[in-house]
Amino acid sequence: MPEHLPRFNRRQFVGGGAALGLAAAGGAATVAPVAAAPASSAVPADPLALRWLDGSAPALHAGTTWGLPWARGQVRRGQALVLRDVQGQAHPLQSWPLAYWPDGSLKWTAHAIAPGVSVGEGWQVQPLPAGQAAPSTPSVVVSVAEAAEAFTIDTGTVVAVVPKRGPLLVRSVTRGGVEVMRGVKLVAQSDGPPEGQTTATTHFESQLEQVTVEQRGPQRAVLRLQGTHRALAPVGQVGKVRTWLPFDLRLYFYAGGDALRVMHSWVFDGEPQRDFIRGLGLQFEVPLRDAPHDRHVRFAGEGNGLWAEAVRGLTGLRRDPGAAVRAAQLAGQPTPPMDGWHPSVRKFVERIPAWGDVTLSQLGPDSFQIKKRTQAGHTWVHSAWGGRAAGLGYVGDTRGGVAFGLRDFWQRHPAQLDIRNAHTSTAQVTCWFWAPEAPAMDLRPYHDGLGQDTFEKQLEGLEVTYEDWEPGFDTAVGAGRSHELTLFALAGTPSRERLVQLAGLVQTPPLLVATPQRYLNTRVFGTLWTLPDRSTPQKAALEDRLDFLVNFYQREAEQRRWLGFWDYGDVRHTFDADRHEWRYDVGGYAWDNSELSPDLWLWGMFFRSGRADVFRFAEAMVRHTTEVDTYHLGRFKGLGTRHGVLHWSDSAKQLRISTAAYRRQYHYLTADERVGDVLHMLRDADRQLIALNPTRKVKDAPKLPPGQAVMGVGTDWGSMLANWLTEWERTGDVRWRDKIRRGMTSVAGMKHGFFSAASAGYDPETGELRSLIGERVAASHLSAVFGLVEMVAELIELIDVPGFEKAWLQYCRLYNAPVEEQRRELGMPHGGTNALTVGHSRLTAYAAMRLNDPALARRAWAEFHGDRRRTQPPLGTRRIEGPAVLRPVEVAPWISTNDAAQWSLAAMQNLAWVGAQLPKE
Repeated sequence: MPEHLPRFNRRQFVGGGAALGLAAAGGAATVAPVAAAPASSAVPADPLALRWLDGSAPALHAGTTWGLPWARGQVRRGQALVLRDVQGQAHPLQSWPLAYWPDGSLKWTAHAIAPGVSVGEGWQVQPLPAGQAAPSTPSVVVSVAEAAEAFTIDTGTVVAVVPKRGPLLVRSVTRGGVEVMRGVKLVAQSDGPPEGQTTATTHFESQLEQVTVEQRGPQRAVLRLQGTHRALAPVGQVGKVRTWLPFDLRLYFYAGGDALRVMHSWVFDGEPQRDFIRGLGLQFEVPLRDAPHDRHVRFAGEGNGLWAEAVRGLTGLRRDPGAAVRAAQLAGQPTPPMDGWHPSVRKFVERIPAWGDVTLSQLGPDSFQIKKRTQAGHTWVHSAWGGRAAGLGYVGDTRGGVAFGLRDFWQRHPAQLDIRNAHTSTAQVTCWFWAPEAPAMDLRPYHDGLGQDTFEKQLEGLEVTYEDWEPGFDTAVGAGRSHELTLFALAGTPSRERLVQLAGLVQTPPLLVATPQRYLNTRVFGTLWTLPDRSTPQKAALEDRLDFLVNFYQREAEQRRWLGFWDYGDVRHTFDADRHEWRYDVGGYAWDNSELSPDLWLWGMFFRSGRADVFRFAEAMVRHTTEVDTYHLGRFKGLGTRHGVLHWSDSAKQLRISTAAYRRQYHYLTADERVGDVLHMLRDADRQLIALNPTRKVKDAPKLPPGQAVMGVGTDWGSMLANWLTEWERTGDVRWRDKIRRGMTSVAGMKHGFFSAASAGYDPETGELRSLIGERVAASHLSAVFGLVEMVAELIELIDVPGFEKAWLQYCRLYNAPVEEQRRELGMPHGGTNALTVGHSRLTAYAAMRLNDPALARRAWAEFHGDRRRTQPPLGTRRIEGPAVLRPVEVAPWISTNDAAQWSLAAMQNLAWVGAQLPKE
């Protein structure tokens, strides 16, 4: 049975346990039952207690940062916070605000602890009484000192020097006065088209332009480094040197720690037709002082597997150097003095090859290779093969070394770890995000336009393949990716067991979270869910289906290999029952790109259950959609791309994909700065609609004055509501609250509220909207399914605008209402389709809750259930085997991502709002 999750769980990784999975089906027509939800990680009885996401305290952590929610008015701005154990003892803690309630009280806070602090059961972060300061500074702190040309960071264990300019990101790292790492920099290679003969590879290295100290301790220090990649010109070449591939990188240090965490982000700003990235990575040097037989190389494999060899091996020789010598080398410990070795080995040790170069390459999702050679110019010897490497390596000797780990190593193949020149005094290590041994990265469009040189022809393409194509829009320019590395500066070669622990730490970093009850009680996201409830057969049936759907997609990500550098984290859109395959090659049916809010579905499932596997699945999705599906520079900056064969191939560049509604949850849970950068960028994304009219292909599209834009009230304005709310609550800047308020006032003032605003003229300067449909009414089945329901539910609790809630409740009541009721209240039917009746049942449920209307509650459940035979097929999968498919797969042709996301959101929200009225039939 394939693994259930696309990421190692630390306990499975370190302990070697089998991964959880759905029950396998036997026989081609057998229906596999739904798997029970994985047991929730241990949830403390006290809703205020902290808990480790993966269920128990980790064996080690390299410093941990997390976010906590607070109820409105619970913690005042500036109020001190303290970390206490069950005995009431205070422990070192660094805290800072992430978001504020409208009254200025803290809504989300971030916290950091050093590796020496291990949070146990029952520990809490508590506010101190007004005027009381936090406990005194701990004895071990991290500090940042600034000089003219560099910053020096001292954790108490290691000292790192970060220059302010130049090619190096870190000049040196020392431990106990011994330099263990130096010359940290970014490297890249570009080449010609993958199908051509490679003639010239251009090499690039980082050019650091700006360093900003974001945190100085005492528990955590953060430096932000920004720059580009600069070409290394051949000797003697004169002229302009190319710079491209902007990077934005953060270095994280924790008090007492020996780990340097690197969060690296870059954006593609080249020319897809001529720029083909051959390699992209981070490189550094490791000084070596011992003899080659006391130098060691390690690579983590699968489970507890470890490939461990010395640069010059002393085992298996014709003459035995001695059992003590062999045992010491195998353990990575100093070998005994040579005068005790076998005379032949001692005398002819230089005749034993020293293997200076070693490479681990993961070029696909299921296979890695380890090979080595003595030095450049000589052939490689193949050492080992395996399935999925953990992405951790090590090189060093008895006086110091570096363990280096790249997270999501096999998930984002092709990746590669290189060790070079380990037979000399300086080893060079490169952690390749894109492996040079793989074909060059190809970001060209996947077709030539198919003759679609007019809007009319493009609409024909949309009609047949569901792809919205336009010349020049199918571009990766502005898309990017982030990579998380950890570099451990070690005093010597660690034990094999310790390296396996470090591999688990890199792949599944420990995270502290709150209990599901606390997320619910604080109402930081309104009242969008309730805790799982199986108290009645009807509720249990809904819970079973919720679990089945999220489990199904996790298994699909594994069995369909939804993996790879640009793809990991996304899911497919629609299934092709004839091919028993998702429609990966059919226009707008391929990658999902957040269509109909799967991101919100996954976050809702996590907040109500606390399941670690759901969090990791949602984390991978938010990384992907934030980095790949959102443009970070260029003409589409701040917009996302509608679902397509390539993540950027569709010409519909939209706010509904990039919206903060899908990623603010992750930022608040983790305090992740990179996602925070994107959230900040999105506050001005509305201005892109001035130049990029979303109705440009619509016949008789309205003409607007200069500086104005067409704004779809659901898909566009609703997305910007999330962007502005996030910026307001993160900064406290009321300009963004006022922009929200002006839009809400505009909608409230329209004759038929939201039904008058289906298409609106928009002023980006003020945020005001005006109806473009006159006396008519209109509604779209897409308006409410990209976060509008969730954002309006929050805003109604935060901002009081006369008439706005009335307008929203009217929309909620009437969208699914019988046509006669629509005509009676609006004068005409609103014209919206009933394609998403189930998803819109939650609008009816919200109105029922706010109006305390039992009849509406009953109608909401009737809309949700619909025709049970059509909308709720039996849970389970069917096994398909060859030759109908490439390899045996479990299929559920009735599942589509649109339906799965919207059904799940409706189920969670209906249970929260009208759960007491759930029919017993």
